[in-house]
Amino acid sequence: MSRAPAILVLEDGRVFRGEAFGSVGETFGEAVFNTGMTGYQETLTDPSYYGQVVAQTAPQIGNTGWNDEDDESRRIWVAGYVVRDPSRLASNWRAKRGLEDELASQGVVGICEVDTRALTRHLREAGAMRVGISSRTTDAEELLARVLASPQMAGANHVPAVTTAEPYTYEAKGTAAYTVAAVDLGIKRNTPRRLAERGITTTVFPASASVDELLADGPDAVFLSNGPGDPATAGHQISVTRELLRRRVPVFGICFGNQILGRALGLDTYKLKFGHRGINQPVLDRHTNKIEITAHNHGFALAPPESGEFFETEFGRVQVSHVCLNDDVVEGLTCLDAPAYSVQYHPEAAGGPHDADYLFDRLVELIDTVRSNDAKGAKADA
Repeated sequence: MSRAPAILVLEDGRVFRGEAFGSVGETFGEAVFNTGMTGYQETLTDPSYYGQVVAQTAPQIGNTGWNDEDDESRRIWVAGYVVRDPSRLASNWRAKRGLEDELASQGVVGICEVDTRALTRHLREAGAMRVGISSRTTDAEELLARVLASPQMAGANHVPAVTTAEPYTYEAKGTAAYTVAAVDLGIKRNTPRRLAERGITTTVFPASASVDELLADGPDAVFLSNGPGDPATAGHQISVTRELLRRRVPVFGICFGNQILGRALGLDTYKLKFGHRGINQPVLDRHTNKIEITAHNHGFALAPPESGEFFETEFGRVQVSHVCLNDDVVEGLTCLDAPAYSVQYHPEAAGGPHDADYLFDRLVELIDTVRSNDAKGAKADA
């Protein structure tokens, strides 16, 4: 197959040359790498990757093609795509077309025949940084100038670009026993699916929704989804979460939602050197002392409290309930005096792993506990 020459230039001047993959053109974003050996379709359609140029560390990508069932959202969100060896054939009983065909049809600029191992090792040492890919020019200096003029991820507010414009509802499977209001910060389709399997009807709201809008129909809990960008820019969602905590509404957050809850509780966030992206991150659940293999996609993290595992807030005591065993990054919070908890990773992971799926059961348990306590309080008042 004949391909146009392409070039990848990092903001520190490192250059990689290869061939066009997907749409021919030019793109800019933050260079990151994903260590997953499967699930490239879910990666590409995860809104959390908005504004990022994703390099796959697995050497061959595209061998299962593209189907119409595994998209995690309405479109591909990555700013660009980097692979070493694009599969020449797509072989899967569900495949409808090839990966490159889908990239091209959605205008996603990529590059192939790149030494992704060398690129990944460089990003691990130097950190995630701005990058440009072009199949319009092979002039590295020219492209570098445009890379340096492109926006950085720190300080970027990308949630408005990925959130839903209008609320919509995903019905429970079987008997509807619970209702949840989900704040769409970049939600993945598998989240309401996992909730539906537990008898939960989920109404998904735009990220701009107010507390009153979220609680208008009396949901049993509020879910804070995953999403892209710098959590320090999410002032509205942080304020909403603080009000939910004051009203003692059950809250469950994942990924970006974990950072929103953490900042609402008084913690800071910071940018990781190269982030966690893949499906093989070991996390310790301090509730059970079990180690889970989990799916991640985050370039920011919560700063650990100075007091260690437990810390005090205006909403009561909070536990750092989950921690990454690779680098001690805070991976989850549990409020001990308020009905709220969160994790930094993806328990809904489509394509796997499914070690953390139980976290959706914890939401049901939390709702049941709050309902029971409310019933006892009402009986006592009577």
